Amino acid sequence: MKIAVIGGGAAGFFAAINAKHFFPHSHVVILEKSAKFLAKVKISGGGRCNVTNACFDNKLLSQHYPRGENQLRKAFEQFNVQSTIDWFQSRGVKLTTLPDNCIFPQSNDSQTIIDCFMNAAKKLGIQLLLQENVKRIEKFESGFEIFTAEKNYQFDRIIVTIGGQPKKDGLNWLEYLGHDIIEPVPSLFTFNMPKNPICALMGNVVENAVVKVEGTKLIGDGPLLITHWGMSGPAILKLSAWGARILQEKNYDFAILVNWLNDTKEESLRNEIQRVMLVYGGKMVSNLNPFSITNRLWHFLLEKSEIHLEMRWKDLGKKNINKLVNTLLNDRYDVFGKTTFKEEFVTAGGVSLYDVNFKTMESKKAPGIFFAGEVLDIDGITGGFNFQAAWTTGFIAGRNVGY
Repeated sequence: MKIAVIGGGAAGFFAAINAKHFFPHSHVVILEKSAKFLAKVKISGGGRCNVTNACFDNKLLSQHYPRGENQLRKAFEQFNVQSTIDWFQSRGVKLTTLPDNCIFPQSNDSQTIIDCFMNAAKKLGIQLLLQENVKRIEKFESGFEIFTAEKNYQFDRIIVTIGGQPKKDGLNWLEYLGHDIIEPVPSLFTFNMPKNPICALMGNVVENAVVKVEGTKLIGDGPLLITHWGMSGPAILKLSAWGARILQEKNYDFAILVNWLNDTKEESLRNEIQRVMLVYGGKMVSNLNPFSITNRLWHFLLEKSEIHLEMRWKDLGKKNINKLVNTLLNDRYDVFGKTTFKEEFVTAGGVSLYDVNFKTMESKKAPGIFFAGEVLDIDGITGGFNFQAAWTTGFIAGRNVGY
């Protein structure tokens, strides 16, 4: 049996290795359109490769996917986070879990993961072909013919793992086979705030913030990073993932409301301000920062609230307290545009999940063709979740492709 894996990224290699493992007499070929295999793995996680997340409850794990939650919940019963850890460690890749539950190779180098895949592929005799850009696939009684820019190939089975595509026309050849394609839009991105004074605080991190998109139900929480172009960090990235389509419809022109004090409520904050005024009334507001934000950000928020830095706590008065409460809990910023997160391109959209049997990852529209990874309308938030979806779907496709 000849099996083609179209796409030499994370899902592609995982699918190919598992296909060859479960069907050792098959001939497995990876066709990659670029000049490099596993290019996205190389740059992922800032070059460290966040292979998965220490979320061992399959139901909770599936809730980290804005698109694909229901399908992945069942898929994780076949291959989950523990399966991933066991798979890599059985191949000599030591992993380490960080305080935020992100799991990385102990080497802190994505090349460790690349070497693991390349060595496994070589050991199994998987054929690796670069610069093979697939243009179309024709179905025949005996299998499939793949047409690339230069050659034609015949295969019995195909696994498609081409990743997220920036535009729908990159998936035309799959639509030609009868698949419904959901329009791709960016999913993980940071927020641009051109010329906003807060950008002068670049590098400041608030460990626990809550961010809402004004006029919607969209909400993100977690660490927030101020950058020279606007805002980033998990709170923003979560928001961009869950709001991928809504924010695209707004043409990335919207406003956000930031609660700098996590989920602190107004009454609780007013009580804390009253306590500080009572105990430390004689101190200048600029010299006493009672909140878990940096002093630079505290001074910025005081000035934004039009409170003089030399003012003493006891002299704040009702008007200033109201301004300060509003700024700390509902700080408004206009967003104009987006920036791709760390060169990592993640999309919402792709092959409709209704076109695929998630027990096998086989196409319902074109039997004999299987899917894995981001070519599907699946995407996770930041933290190793997109790779976990790649491993899970790649494993299932590889295990079933030979039947």
